[in-house]
Amino acid sequence: MSSKNCQNNNRAVIGKQAEAHACEHLQAQGLVLVERNYLCRRGEIDLIMQDKHTTIFVEVRYRRNDHFGSGAESVDWRKQAKLLATAEHYLQQHPKAARNACRFDVVALTTENGQQTIDWIIDAFQA
Repeated sequence: MSSKNCQNNNRAVIGKQAEAHACEHLQAQGLVLVERNYLCRRGEIDLIMQDKHTTIFVEVRYRRNDHFGSGAESVDWRKQAKLLATAEHYLQQHPKAARNACRFDVVALTTENGQQTIDWIIDAFQA
């Protein structure tokens, strides 16, 4: 296996671990997991959660450190546009969810000096 493939596999594993950690954190706060890794040709949504009558589309970002900006800062207008388009597709496919209020949250995880921090940004951007 090439070095590049090892790096990509390692990133995928770390990404899945970050998503699992974020999901556990959100569930501990009372949210209910609806779906993981919703994928369509428009993009992917890491977590789709439910909070009472609100459908929450969650983008999970992991950074080893924040020297080059936080994970939350990496959700730029291009990523937001992909998330919006993917959420629109999801809502078209799930009419019951479309009747709920919706929001976009970002969960940014950072590990610094062996300590992991979670920054849950509720309603991180508007549609």
